[in-house]
Amino acid sequence: MRTIIVILIVLLVLLQIQVWRQYGRVAELEARVEAQRGENGRLAARNDALGAEVSDLKSGLDAVEERARAELGLIREGEEFYLVVEPEDLDPEDARALREFDKRQQREEDARDRRDAEAREQRAAQADAEREPDSDDG
Repeated sequence: MRTIIVILIVLLVLLQIQVWRQYGRVAELEARVEAQRGENGRLAARNDALGAEVSDLKSGLDAVEERARAELGLIREGEEFYLVVEPEDLDPEDARALREFDKRQQREEDARDRRDAEAREQRAAQADAEREPDSDDG
């Protein structure tokens, strides 16, 4: 009888060990399920956003234009694109090239302004010359 009790106690201890192992496994599986639910929620939100984007792309050109502008840097005909660059973001060679470009642009603008002013003066002189003979006749 004693051996039966010892065998039953050993069996009880072994069963108890198995139960505790399973509880640990259940907790691990619950944590994995919870992590998977979070991932599924994130992916569902992403799918919804992609579905809305597909719908926008199918329904009109506004979404296509927005993507072309944002991702490809495209602009409409007649528009001008301005890229604002902070000087501290440039490396020294690029900063030097930019300064040279600005100087060249300024020189060209000054020359254009001088030509325009000279052309205005010539037109004014021609207009004055054309008016002078008229005043002598009258």
